[in-house]
Amino acid sequence: MTPNEASGPVTPRFAGVDLLRGLSILSVVLLHLWLRMYFAGFQLDQHILPRLQYILFRNGGNGVTLFFAVSGFLITLTSLRRFGGLENMRPATFYRIRFARIAPLLLSLLAILSVLHLTHAAGFRVKGTTLPLALFSAFTFHLNWLEAIKMHSYLPANWDVLWSLSVEEMFYVFFPLVCLLAFRLPRGRWIFLTILTTFIILGPLARSVLPANDMWRDTSYLASMDGIALGCLTALLTNHLAKRPIRPALLIALNVIGAATILWIIIWPRYTWMRPFGRSGIAESTLALGACLIMFATVLRPRRGRPWTAPIRWYGRHSYEVYLTHEFLIVWGTMLYAKIHRGPLLLWFLAIPLLTAPLGWLTARYLSEPMNRRLRGAAPPGSTV
Repeated sequence: MTPNEASGPVTPRFAGVDLLRGLSILSVVLLHLWLRMYFAGFQLDQHILPRLQYILFRNGGNGVTLFFAVSGFLITLTSLRRFGGLENMRPATFYRIRFARIAPLLLSLLAILSVLHLTHAAGFRVKGTTLPLALFSAFTFHLNWLEAIKMHSYLPANWDVLWSLSVEEMFYVFFPLVCLLAFRLPRGRWIFLTILTTFIILGPLARSVLPANDMWRDTSYLASMDGIALGCLTALLTNHLAKRPIRPALLIALNVIGAATILWIIIWPRYTWMRPFGRSGIAESTLALGACLIMFATVLRPRRGRPWTAPIRWYGRHSYEVYLTHEFLIVWGTMLYAKIHRGPLLLWFLAIPLLTAPLGWLTARYLSEPMNRRLRGAAPPGSTV
């Protein structure tokens, strides 16, 4: 075992990657707030132009797509540097590190949600299935299947966000095993690349041809795995070129192209002239590719983040904590507004997302980070995953 294999700071923070993560989690928070207020009868139509409202509040799905690409990239790049190559993968170490990062907060969240369900707390009671089955699906990484295939509806707040964790955790389960098996075969590297390429090809098909229903179109394993696979391929290429000279102008150009690609997808809704593009399932892959271009350029040409992006990058560093806790504030904040109905609605749309920051910080400071250090045996303060 190398000195950094278990706990060393194998991957420093990259401002561009944290920025992508921050934009991803903020887009999810804003979408959930918009949906909760909308279904409660509070709309922003008189306050914000429709196109701006779409850009700000309707891109949560795109945010999840971005995060899948980031996750695949960081997990692969970190594994390459931690183990000295994917062929040297140690599954036990990989699983221990992933468990240390994910399990403490996830288990705490499920305990809290169980109590809220059993006490009949408004907005948190499980319907359409049983609490034991919901817990079992969360523990066995198939909550997305439970919602889309068995229930045909979403679980209550804070439960429904776990569909994306089911996808990611399934990736975490198989990633080290595939690495271990593929690289033991002749031409193992090509086998591994073929597997990733297959997922990239199947992603658009899973969103356009194969889905059993509209929910499964967005939340199935295959529909989400192309973004992760693109991130993995980008990390392999980044690591391969890390010590080779690349013209800064080329990296700047890739950064600009990646940012322009992301802006293109998030600005124009797919129900306009982009409808065929969206129906083909290629829009999500294109969005993930834009993120990959930015991550590739960011890692090979690391720069300090701009001061004005610092708050967004903070959200990126605490994206997991904010993701699992933000619905508490959204549900209770919407209920409070419906009850007292005081103050401009826009102020509530600003205050509630901002309050997710202190809640995320407290969760990280007093739960996630201490447990992560304890379970790993040491803590890499600058680690990205």
